[in-house]
Amino acid sequence: MQFIEIIGLVAAVCTTSAFVPQVLKTWRDKSTKDISLPMYCIFLCGTLLWLYYGLFHDSFPIVIANAVTSLLVCVMLFLKLKYK
Repeated sequence: MQFIEIIGLVAAVCTTSAFVPQVLKTWRDKSTKDISLPMYCIFLCGTLLWLYYGLFHDSFPIVIANAVTSLLVCVMLFLKLKYK
């Protein structure tokens, strides 16, 4: 694995894992009143486009980061609608 790929993977872990505490807090508190539905919808569109871009360029760090982040965003959207 090339050094630049390792940097990409570390960046992917950092940006994706930074999203986990928000999902856990929302799940635990069962409150989404301060969560913006439009922001998460736009964010999901962005992560899905990045996922497509990563697949097109065969970039594992981009694919894995955006696949996991898209999943987390879907969980947040589900929680937002459930606890509305």
